[in-house]
Amino acid sequence: MIQTEIGGAYLRVADANWADPLDSTFAQAAGGRWNAPNAHPVLYLNTDEQTARANVRAKFEGLPYGPEDLDPADAPHLVEVDVPHGEVCELRTDAGLAQLHLPTTYPLTADGSIVAWAACQPIGAQVYEAGLDGIACRSAAPGGDEELAWFPQPGRPEVKAGPRREFPDWYWGS
Repeated sequence: MIQTEIGGAYLRVADANWADPLDSTFAQAAGGRWNAPNAHPVLYLNTDEQTARANVRAKFEGLPYGPEDLDPADAPHLVEVDVPHGEVCELRTDAGLAQLHLPTTYPLTADGSIVAWAACQPIGAQVYEAGLDGIACRSAAPGGDEELAWFPQPGRPEVKAGPRREFPDWYWGS
C-alpha cells in the first residue's frame, strides 16, 4: 500500500449534543466505511468545509427533509481538529486505489454506484493492522473532496479539538 504523511487542520462534523466530538465509540460500535461494527475505532474527518457540507447533505439523501429543515439548536456543529503528524494509507490517487484493488473511479464503481462499505472495511482493517494512523481518501459524499479516517490508538499522539462552530455559522457560510 502507498503511504503518505498527514497532519494539521481537519474538520469534524459532530452532533450538537455530543459532549466529546472526538469520541470514536459510536463509529466503532456501529461501523462505517473503513471499519466494520465493533472493529477498530475510526474518527472520520473532512479536509475542508465543502466536504463537511457534502457529508451532511449525504446523510439526508432520500429523506423527505433536508439540512435546511433542521432546528439550528439540534443541527450538527463543525469542530476544528488538529491531527498530529503521522503516516496513513493513501487512497486519493489512482495508484493508491489500484494497489488495494479499489476502482480508480472510487468512490464510484464502473457502473456509477457508490463503492460499498463491505469493499472498504477489509481495507480499513488491513491498514489498522499494519499500524498506520489511518486512511487519506477521496470523499464518497457527492460534492466532497477529501477525507481522513484517523485511527485512534493507545500510545500514539491524539487529535485535539479546537473551536466548535454552530450549524448556521458554518453550513450556510461561504
